[in-house]
Amino acid sequence: MQIEPKVLENRFVRLEPMAEEHREALREACNADQEIWTDLYPFSWANEHFDPTWAKLRADQAAGHTQPYAVLAGERLVGLTTFYAIDLANAVLEVGGTYYRPDVRGAAVNPAAKRLMMGHAFDSGARRLVYRVDAINARSRAAVTKLGAVQEGILRQDRETWTGRIRDTVIFSILAEEWPAVRQGLDERLARFVVGA
Repeated sequence: MQIEPKVLENRFVRLEPMAEEHREALREACNADQEIWTDLYPFSWANEHFDPTWAKLRADQAAGHTQPYAVLAGERLVGLTTFYAIDLANAVLEVGGTYYRPDVRGAAVNPAAKRLMMGHAFDSGARRLVYRVDAINARSRAAVTKLGAVQEGILRQDRETWTGRIRDTVIFSILAEEWPAVRQGLDERLARFVVGA
């Protein structure tokens, strides 16, 4: 498996490997929802937390540990999503660190972005794709389930968030042999959306 950082695009979104040119548009997108950072994420992108979080993301990207993408709908940056824990030897990686502006949640953006990422991962030789979701994040759990991922279990008291809360983490996965059915379901789901909706 080799995950090349390249532009991924479909009729709904364009995923661009995160670069310095995305910084200020991402800051604006992340500040569009102040409340989401208080409990649902292990880190914060809001206000004074943005610059150190950006620096860590870019350092991890440079080291090859992550591949973050700026998510654009049209020409507007509406969020980010990331490949994490890239394990080339075992052909396993995680998708996470996803955030979208409030006005695009529930639309085609997330399933369209995940369709691109999963396609890229499995086309690149991944055998297992993992999603780690905070147990209290009902919206993300529902979204990952709707994508077609299988819930494997819950890691109790798995990690501490930036607020000091100890979170339980729900583990989901999609295996390479499950990808054709998952892909078909996603394609059928996306066919019902209108571009811009």
